[in-house]
Amino acid sequence: MDRQSTPPSQPSSAPQTIAVVGLGTMGTGIAEVLTRAGREVIGIDISDAAARAAVTALEASTARAVSRERLTEQERADVLARFRTFGDLQAAAHADLVIEVVPEDYELKRQVFAALDAIVRPDTILATGTNALSVTRLAAESLRPERVLGLHFFNPAPAMKLVEVASSVLTAPPVVEAVTALARELGKEPVSVGDRPGFVADGLLFGYLNQAAAMYESKYASREDIDAAMRLGCGLPMGPLALLDLIGIDTARTVLEAMYAASGDRLHAPAPVLGHLTEAGLTGRKAGRGFYSYEAPGSATVVRDAQTPLDDARLGEGRPVSSVGVAGSGTMASGIAQVFAQAGFDVVLAARSQEKADAAKAAIGKSLDRMVTRGRMSAEVREGTLARITPADSLEAFAEVDLAVEAVAEDLAVKQQLFASLDKICKPGAVLATTTSSLPVIACARATSRPQDVIGMHFFNPAPAMKLVEVVRTVLTADDVHATVREVCARIRKHAVDCGDRAGFIVNALLFPYLNNAIKMVEEHYATLDDIDAAMKLGGGYPMGPFELLDVVGLDVSLAIEKVLHKEFRDPGLAPSPLLEHLVAAGCLGRKTGRGFREYARK
Repeated sequence: MDRQSTPPSQPSSAPQTIAVVGLGTMGTGIAEVLTRAGREVIGIDISDAAARAAVTALEASTARAVSRERLTEQERADVLARFRTFGDLQAAAHADLVIEVVPEDYELKRQVFAALDAIVRPDTILATGTNALSVTRLAAESLRPERVLGLHFFNPAPAMKLVEVASSVLTAPPVVEAVTALARELGKEPVSVGDRPGFVADGLLFGYLNQAAAMYESKYASREDIDAAMRLGCGLPMGPLALLDLIGIDTARTVLEAMYAASGDRLHAPAPVLGHLTEAGLTGRKAGRGFYSYEAPGSATVVRDAQTPLDDARLGEGRPVSSVGVAGSGTMASGIAQVFAQAGFDVVLAARSQEKADAAKAAIGKSLDRMVTRGRMSAEVREGTLARITPADSLEAFAEVDLAVEAVAEDLAVKQQLFASLDKICKPGAVLATTTSSLPVIACARATSRPQDVIGMHFFNPAPAMKLVEVVRTVLTADDVHATVREVCARIRKHAVDCGDRAGFIVNALLFPYLNNAIKMVEEHYATLDDIDAAMKLGGGYPMGPFELLDVVGLDVSLAIEKVLHKEFRDPGLAPSPLLEHLVAAGCLGRKTGRGFREYARK
């Protein structure tokens, strides 16, 4: 019977016999996942070396599983028996599902799909592993567009839980259901998405990576400081530039080009440095050199190179600091005061009233009590720490401090008024620091007669736990003031990163456009809140999904920061999402009000 006259049958269950076309790192990983889940896997690659390497990799992986008692010898033998390799697409003739993971080249993928159309059964499902190219376009050029979809695993496939199931407008719902059922049977978390470059996880991730590359290219901050800021400030497993080296700079550039062609968003226009590095063959770990230099091609060990920064000795000598004034009575102010007192500094904690200052010190006492209860501090050390904190009802108490740190409301007029007061009260040579996260430090400095003594020290909340401090120099900050703050950060056991005085510094400038883009995905009905959060936690290794994080930070705070970024950089892609503005206007500010993107039980 002619194969074209046979009506396609509807899949009644998840596919059992699966062909994987392309046995590179991703294809081999997918084959391992499938065979260990009991599927018969047909591995296809035109390269004999790639096929042999895939078998060797599966043998090594299953041997490790046996040694860790995760597989028996018999189970290992069964897994290996279920994986067969071939050099011709004809081997896929009887597969229920074919997954192609050949290189990200549209013409190559089109040729693979055209060849498969003539080989496989009418009811076979064809899946592309692309994360950058159009699934719809591949489907439209196939003889079975209703049976074509995207199936995007994440690397390494055996370890990463996320699988994005991307359907086009042509994909039949039963096909999506069958592949989704397969993903669940593999122990993965399937997320349903529409067809656009990058889908959810890479769609959000690559815009962020691109901005980090542009930030480095502009010499705004060093590669080490950018990566440390995002690891320590956001809890990410890797910094963006190290991650670009791992993914492959050429691969990232290809993905971004596809995203930019589809979106026209300047945030997706590949940073020129990605093209320069690619053209020079500096494509990351696989080449032995990218943003960083590595011990050898394929090695993860970073080695020193001409760009490796020297230690802080190069900064010169700072000013002596033994006493610190902290202005404010909120969570951040009390946390910063605790950090300095724990490090042995004498601290004056000044609030607008003695009652507020005493309450802030009491809050520190409770925080220290928790540390004692958990065995992280002795009662004696607690008492000594608390004794070093003197609450005061006026900035006049800062007359003799060596370093004054303000942690008051994020309002420029309020901060400028405070700095004008510090200018009159603090002794000559005292360092004046602002903890602002979004306002210009120079605007605070110009409120004083000594702008050379003013610098930014952006702590992260909660200050006692978070290791990062962004040290923000203005064009007028003196070298010895910069050196002083770096030395102080080391004494309080914080990791200092240097950056210039522009909106968002490092962390917020990279974090909030990513959060804004996540909101836009929901506005466009591209994916659900839960699917986006799951995608970023499981596919990107983020400790929280974007909507979880937005509700924790506060939607009003997030909107304020996004407005500042948009005003500074004037990029249309940074304009705050209307949905965010509407929620803030409705008083839905996140956990603190009981409702944001989600609803919460009120305390």
